[in-house]
Amino acid sequence: MTPTRWLTQAGPWGGIVLCLVLQTTPAPAVPIADDPNGFEGIPWGARLSDQDRFVLIEEADHIRTYEPREQPPRLGATPVDSMRFTTFQNRFGRAAVRYSSTVTHEAILAYLQSTYGPLDRTPGQIAVGPVKVYAWHGFHTDVTLRFESSLDHGVIFFESRTLRERWPEESHSTVF
Repeated sequence: MTPTRWLTQAGPWGGIVLCLVLQTTPAPAVPIADDPNGFEGIPWGARLSDQDRFVLIEEADHIRTYEPREQPPRLGATPVDSMRFTTFQNRFGRAAVRYSSTVTHEAILAYLQSTYGPLDRTPGQIAVGPVKVYAWHGFHTDVTLRFESSLDHGVIFFESRTLRERWPEESHSTVF
């Protein structure tokens, strides 16, 4: 099926989906050379309920969400808007970090590159446009950053590849 025919059959939703896809510019994934097998010193699969540094903020079925007691939370040395840690069956598998401002974005991007590996700065390989997506993939860890320059807002997901693969059978696909 040709793209034109697909858009004709998809109606207005097809055009909206196409516009969203064209606005998002992913950069190629960077391989993580020294995979930390966790996030900020917390290994994947750890029990967060046993640690004093977290506060339980939400619990539903087998999924628990925690926030750090330390406020404001920090990614490396950079203060961020929020940081949430998610467990499934009491095993840590995902951290989500939200932040605002281009200045914070640049500091976080520098931190992620120093921790997980430098981005490919070859012309045509770096993300451009209103929505930038950067990714690092390791044997145990996936890191995905999405920054919307028009909103001056970013979100980063740090995920256990091993635990994420096991959980979709028992959890919603949006969780891990």
